[in-house]
Amino acid sequence: MQAPSVGGVMLPRGNGQAVRLSRGASLTDFAEKINANPASLVGVMMNLGEMVTATQSVPDETLRLLADEMNFVLEIVSPEEEDRELLESFDIEFGEDEGGEEALVSRPPVVTVMGHVDHGKTRLLDAIRKTNVIAGEAGGITQHIGAYQVGAEVNGEDRRITFIDTPGHEAFTAMRARGAKSTDIAILVVAANDGVMPQTIEALNHAKAADVPIVVAVNKIDVEGADPTKVRGQLTEFGLVAEEYGGDTMFVDISAKQGLNIEALLEAVVLTADASLDLRANPEQDAQGIAIESHLDRGRGAVSTVLVQRGTLRIGDTVVVGDAYGRVRAMLDDNGQNVQEAGPSTPVLVLGLTNVPGAGDNLLVVDEDRTARQIAEKRAARERNANFARKGVRFSLENLDEALKAGLVQELNLIIKGDASGSVEALESSLLQLDVGEEVDIRILHRGVGAVTESDINLATGSDAIVIGFNVRAAGRAEQMAEREGVDVRYYSVIYQAIEEIEAALKGMLKPEYEEVELGTAEIREIFRSSKLGNIAGVLVRSGEVKRNTKARLLRDGKVIAENLNISGLRRFKDDVTEIREGYEGGINLGNFNDIKIDDVIATYEMREKPRG
Repeated sequence: MQAPSVGGVMLPRGNGQAVRLSRGASLTDFAEKINANPASLVGVMMNLGEMVTATQSVPDETLRLLADEMNFVLEIVSPEEEDRELLESFDIEFGEDEGGEEALVSRPPVVTVMGHVDHGKTRLLDAIRKTNVIAGEAGGITQHIGAYQVGAEVNGEDRRITFIDTPGHEAFTAMRARGAKSTDIAILVVAANDGVMPQTIEALNHAKAADVPIVVAVNKIDVEGADPTKVRGQLTEFGLVAEEYGGDTMFVDISAKQGLNIEALLEAVVLTADASLDLRANPEQDAQGIAIESHLDRGRGAVSTVLVQRGTLRIGDTVVVGDAYGRVRAMLDDNGQNVQEAGPSTPVLVLGLTNVPGAGDNLLVVDEDRTARQIAEKRAARERNANFARKGVRFSLENLDEALKAGLVQELNLIIKGDASGSVEALESSLLQLDVGEEVDIRILHRGVGAVTESDINLATGSDAIVIGFNVRAAGRAEQMAEREGVDVRYYSVIYQAIEEIEAALKGMLKPEYEEVELGTAEIREIFRSSKLGNIAGVLVRSGEVKRNTKARLLRDGKVIAENLNISGLRRFKDDVTEIREGYEGGINLGNFNDIKIDDVIATYEMREKPRG
């Protein structure tokens, strides 16, 4: 095989030599590794039918095409390897306890509760915690940091257990996918009246893949039709054999509602940890751990629940969490109390970060603010490059026709979210009945009731799906995440419109359309009654800006309550104004529409003409 040449310049030939590159690398990065001119690699790519600039982030497949052409073997460095190499360049070892055996002390086990929906996970956590978590989830009263510690007496000794209160096995898997080993033991909750269900098996497989010991909590033993023996028999098929049957898995029959046998379950967790795991850590070194969940708090900025895994985290420490950094200004425990330090297996809410880290991002304490900033910036740049490279692979309804013609896609994957199960099922049924010929199939990957979440965007990212929101909008950071990942999210309020657009896309007949551009969102804090104008919403503008005479919709708990409203009046104190910007308060009049409540969100938008690509 001859080495390729561009413009008479011979390029190096690899002879099977390996080239290591990070995700989202450019042709310039490739050229540096093989000692070639980047411009000549641009020429090679043109010969291969790919238009790529020298500095642009390139998908892995494109780099492999180039490597094969030049007889090199391309190795893409995994995100975990990239991070380890980055930390090594700062002389930091993550995931290792410093000192010898004498430096290690016992630490509490970290437990995640998993299982099928409605089998009593939240009720169990509620019973363990002896506070009403369920009421807190609805009203936001309870201090909820996503993780907490409880005490248990085992063989006359007081032991501690840390529970991670994640929203099910999706978050558990998301963390594991990012190389974050957060959980020591999984409690699998199975309802004694229902037995093993599809999500039970899914949760079990996630726990097995993470290689963590399992304790089975057979819940609802007080309900009519409960049969704990049947549950033991069913789980035997999946490799979980109860101790009383000669296996090594502890089963505990409980009633979370009645509070029965909760102490026995905690004892089983401690005994399983003692038998299967060596849970020790060095509390004297600089703290290391992971972020469990994070959000933007209205008064406190970016806050993150972190689980300290080794070392001790103290107020004033300089930390890096993923691509966020900062000094620990304050730490709160799960009771909302300020704490000065947190040792191994202790969960705390940390204040003082520059931005919101992701679930599973690792936390580490560094000596200087400058080091923290450099690590965070390099991680952010690396993630940005990987995202840029990946963006070109996604397709939307607009370019679906081209993708079909090019043979890039044979099926259209959809995720449907709606305001009620009836409308979701109706939309799914109508879409599956579309007759668009044999060249393409429609697959519904997931359907559900409620707002479009980050979990939906994650699923769409991994499967090139288009997300449909019927009378619901994106919640939390899902909108930004969809934009970052290049996922096409479509919102509809009329079923026929959704069906027509998707049918038109599949038949390649989409016409130019108007695009909805979100201008801003405002949260209703107070309601003022006016005999002349009706109800006036006292609001805080949470994002963007609210302008007079623009369109608006009203959202309540993520669901669309009213569409096609008009911002007919805006006031700041006693003055009429044309706009209110982010962070400012004011009054909004929605014309004749008066059905507003405190905590509703007014989302304003305008329609702009958007030519089809």
